[in-house]
Amino acid sequence: MSDGNARLTGQITEQITDFLSAALRRRVEPDDDYFAQGLADSLFALELVTFVETRFALTVEVEDLNLDSFRTANRITEFVRRKTAAPERGEAHGEAS
Repeated sequence: MSDGNARLTGQITEQITDFLSAALRRRVEPDDDYFAQGLADSLFALELVTFVETRFALTVEVEDLNLDSFRTANRITEFVRRKTAAPERGEAHGEAS
């Protein structure tokens, strides 16, 4: 991972952990599983999905609603990076030459 990508990943994770820490009223580390720890429930999962959609300007599709993708801040970061990845060369716009 390049320095720019690592920095972006770190910034995303920090924004997510800040949100989680504020919402759950305790410090949440990037690998903390707040669902397994009993800190979050299904209602919070909805709030978390809404935060991710709003903050990172993406849409969480029905097929994306896998609890494992939202279980830790690091997993959410991976999800956000996948959803916001730039298309490969030649895939964008379908322009003819």
